[in-house]
Amino acid sequence: MKKTMRLVQSARDEEGRWLDKGTVSFEDGHGGTDRVVTLIPDRTYQEWMGFGGAFTEAAGYSLSKVSEEHRKDIIKAYFNPSEGLGYSLGRTHIHSCDFALGNYTYVEENDETLETFSIEHEQKYVLPFIREAVAEAGQPLTLLASPWSPPGWMKTTGEMNHGGKLKPEYAGLWAEYYAKYIEAMEAEGIPIWGVSVQNEPAAKQVWDSCLYTAEEERDFIKNHLGPTLSRHQMADKKIIIWDHNRDIIVERAETVLSDPEAAQYVWGTGNHWYVSEEFANLSIVHEKFPDKHLLFTEGCIEGGVQLGAWHTGERYARNIIGDMNNWLEGFIDWNLVLDEKGGPNHVGNYCDAPVIVDTKNDEVHYNSSFYMIGHFSKFIKPGARRIHLDEQVDGLSMTAFKNEDGSIVFVVLNETEEDVSFSLQIDNQSAGVVSTKRSIGTYLI
Repeated sequence: MKKTMRLVQSARDEEGRWLDKGTVSFEDGHGGTDRVVTLIPDRTYQEWMGFGGAFTEAAGYSLSKVSEEHRKDIIKAYFNPSEGLGYSLGRTHIHSCDFALGNYTYVEENDETLETFSIEHEQKYVLPFIREAVAEAGQPLTLLASPWSPPGWMKTTGEMNHGGKLKPEYAGLWAEYYAKYIEAMEAEGIPIWGVSVQNEPAAKQVWDSCLYTAEEERDFIKNHLGPTLSRHQMADKKIIIWDHNRDIIVERAETVLSDPEAAQYVWGTGNHWYVSEEFANLSIVHEKFPDKHLLFTEGCIEGGVQLGAWHTGERYARNIIGDMNNWLEGFIDWNLVLDEKGGPNHVGNYCDAPVIVDTKNDEVHYNSSFYMIGHFSKFIKPGARRIHLDEQVDGLSMTAFKNEDGSIVFVVLNETEEDVSFSLQIDNQSAGVVSTKRSIGTYLI
């Protein structure tokens, strides 16, 4: 029986996104070209968890500044499983991050009992956003919670911003803080799937930040965070290390995961895309620790809003494909929504987001990144497995997955200024493919 293939395409120079370009039939045999891509569906790799984004205070605040109609449309666009991007993952910040309205914690100053612990601050913007997203998704989201900094009084610097370190005498109390957060969120009906130890532990930032060496992160997990979560009957909560860039991900993973006492508590390693696109580093971590997992936990376009830009979306697609092909299991974008400045951000670290709202004119802008993510997330479903791909085509980035229903999703990114043709082969059948210049195509087989 001859296979068929439907193409969904978005191109820089075409009007419209996710355009249905029709169906092509495969023919028996191999195509007559030396540019060949072969898919081998029976040779599979990692299972895919899903896609998602971060429920920052900035995102929730920005959503609160547009009409109720726009708010509902944005949440549907992200989380509806059939009409939207089908997001099933999310990320929260444990008290403030840079994309908050200011520094804040959940306890009063110097409360070494944590008796004053309360997440009431999140009732205004973050929790309503999560609840509406869950309702639109029709199922609970897989939520990762990450701290940017302990309260300033727990740190060597006495402040949340500008780096500094956790004081050793507060390590146990800080671990209890994670458990308190999980308990409080779940009391609000919002399950927390896992936590990362620290957002970007190698970066001293002008915003909320805290530094850990690899050895310090290892010891905090094995002596404090892991045992504390277990003691609170939270051993099922996942712990993610690193939560930072790919450039030195191997060294961090080696130090933490080579220690059995620490590794027993660790689910896997989180990566961001800043600094480098050394995708192969993820494969090195996988090969060294094949029983552990890899999750993309943050990425965005820095430097403010770039409405209408195409290259920003290409960065998303290139990074998603590069990481997928190196054992990544899920993708969590940074801010789901930002305002016209690329904020709010309490230190002016403005960035772009897939959805930008103009709070002055009550307008919504969907960036190219939104559509690029959709070329993956609308078609590669949770539970899909990456399949083997042999390719001999210059200038293209590509990956392929097989969904649980047996359908195959083949995604091709063309960042060149030329149309590129090749023969796609699968199960001794072939079809001619033309990848349009500056386009992304999702082929559904």
